[in-house]
Amino acid sequence: MGDKGRRPAVRLTARGAIAFVLIGTLAGYILAALLIMPILVGLAFIGSCLVAVLLVNPRELLSLVVTPPLVFFGATLIVELGRALGKGSLAQALALGLFTSLSAGAPWLFAGSALVLAIAWKRGLTGNVRELRDELRTGVDIPRPRAPKDQSFAPEPEGYFEPKVYGTPRSLDE
Repeated sequence: MGDKGRRPAVRLTARGAIAFVLIGTLAGYILAALLIMPILVGLAFIGSCLVAVLLVNPRELLSLVVTPPLVFFGATLIVELGRALGKGSLAQALALGLFTSLSAGAPWLFAGSALVLAIAWKRGLTGNVRELRDELRTGVDIPRPRAPKDQSFAPEPEGYFEPKVYGTPRSLDE
C-alpha cells in the first residue's frame, strides 16, 4: 500500500524539538564518558538533530534551525560545569574544559547545523522566512493615547498621587 503521502503520527513543537536535541546531546556525553568513545557525542548530536527536524511541525522550522549551536553549547556547558566542580580552580577548569570540548565538537556542530538547515529547507523553511518577512514589513501600528486639543499634556488619573478621602472632614477643634 502507499505510505508515501502519510505523515508521521508524532509532531513536535519547536520547544519539544529543541529539548529533544539537548537531551540527546547530553545522553551522548554520558555514553561517551561511560564507553570512553568521544565520537558518541557528535553522533548523538547529529542523530537528535535529524530526528528533531523530521518531527517538528513545519510552521516551527525557523525556530529549530537557529538553535543547534546554542543547544550544543548549553549541553557542553552543563557537562563541563559538572566536571569542573571537583577541581581546585572552578573557573580555570571550566574555561579549559569548554575550550577543549567545543574545539573537538566543532565539526559535529557544523555538520548537525548544516543537516538541520538542509532538511528544513526541503520541508518548507523558505515559507516560514517569507511569513516572517511579511509580518516584519507590515508592522503593527500601536495606538498611542492622544492629548486633548486644549492641553499639551495628559492629566493624571484621579487619585493617582493623592489618596482618596472618604466621609466628612474632621473639624480641627475636636
